[in-house]
Parts: sequence; C-alpha cells; structure tokens
Amino acid sequence: MAWYPGAVKMELQPESDAQAAIRPTQFIVHSIVAPWTARRTYEYWRDSTNLESHFGIDYAGTVGQYIGTETRADANAGANRRGDGTGAVSAETASNTSATDPWNAKQIEDLIAIGVWLHQRHGIPLRICRTHSDPGFGYHSMFRQWSTSGTACPGVARIKQFREVVFPGIIARATGESTGTKPSPQEDDMPTAREIAAAVMEYQIDDPRTEGLKYVQLKDVIWWAGADSAQANAKVKELEGQVAALTAKLDRLIAANTQG
Repeated sequence: MAWYPGAVKMELQPESDAQAAIRPTQFIVHSIVAPWTARRTYEYWRDSTNLESHFGIDYAGTVGQYIGTETRADANAGANRRGDGTGAVSAETASNTSATDPWNAKQIEDLIAIGVWLHQRHGIPLRICRTHSDPGFGYHSMFRQWSTSGTACPGVARIKQFREVVFPGIIARATGESTGTKPSPQEDDMPTAREIAAAVMEYQIDDPRTEGLKYVQLKDVIWWAGADSAQANAKVKELEGQVAALTAKLDRLIAANTQG
C-alpha cells in the first residue's frame, strides 16, 4: 500500500483493506462534476456509492487520498484491475456541475506533482497511453474501456489542459527540466522534454469537430478523415514516423537526465 506524501490521508474502509492489490501502470484523471472539497468527495465515496477514486483534488489545492495506490479503486471500469494484476491510479478533481470549467493553477500543480510521484514511485512511463491497457498517463474519456457507458470526462477544457500543460509539466519536472539546470554543450542541440512531449502529441487540424483542441490523437485523425482513406493512410504513416523519431529522442533525453 502506497500513500502520496502530499495528500491528506482519508482512508476508506473496508475498501482499503478488502479490495485486491494492483500493480499501478496508469494514471487517469477525472472531473467529479461537483465543486466539492477533498473531504466532501471522501464522504461521498464513503456514504453514497460503491465506487471510489484513489485521489480527490479540490479547488483550494487540497489532495485527499482514499486508498493506497497499490490497491484497486473503482473509478475506471476496465482499467481498475486487469487479469494480469495491473491497474490504473485515479484522481477525481473538483469542477463545476457541468464539467466545463478548466482546472485552476492549484489543481494543475497537484496533478503534476502526483504524476511525478507516480512515475518515481511506481515507474509509470512518461507517455500518454497509446491503448486502453498501455502504461502511461491519460484522462477518463480517452478509451471506451475506461468507462461503463461512455463519458466526456474530464471535459473539453481540461482535456486541452492535460495535453498542453499537465502532461508536459509532468515530463519537465520528472526529467529535471524545471530545475533550471543548464545542459552540457554537447546536449545543446537536443530538444527539451517539453518540446518533445508537445511535438509527439501535436497535430493541427482544421475541423470543427476538434472543438478548439490544439492536440488530437492519431486515432482521432483517422476518424475525422472519414471517407478519404488515402489521405488518412498517408497522414498516419507520416505521423507514425514522426512519433517514432520523437519517442526515441525522448528516451535518450530521459536516460541522460537519469544518468546525470
């Protein structure tokens, strides 16, 4: 059982002791569709439902932890615990009652700090999940296997923040970019972790279905391309080559920072 040192421990019982162990390989973020404090979220899990998340993050920046991160929490449907024992760590975040507002600065800071801790404590890799079972970081609506009946969680504004601010922030802090350390001269031509993260995720598409999102996923590009399969296939091949090259650069950068 692992407890994040930056959280207020509000342990749910009997779930904390009774539910199965997991090996954490993913971090999935949510909006709870209520402006609740971390304590109020705990009370809801305790008194009103058989579901729960590992973390709750409120507008004031308080992080509550309800279950240890090596124990299953039931917030992610098929990602809660898989047959091989792997599972996702979940964080519910306070939102307005329509889940349309962005995270505030304190919530963003908490998500970044938790993400870095999960990478360091459990080895969750610094990448966005490529499939529903792929280790990495994601948000609730990313894959249908992560919800029982479909969801838009955590909302368009927060998905944009996840891709543009939160996930790049996790990479930057985990690899030491945000410490202000200057690279050695031979590393000056290497892209920064933030630049690589943005480039891996970014594809600009002029389509109203993006709803203002700058970053979209490869699977979304295919879907949006619709009937124009030749264009879609060509674009996918081009993007796959770019992602492979940038991922290799990111691996080298992470290795260099780890050795340093």
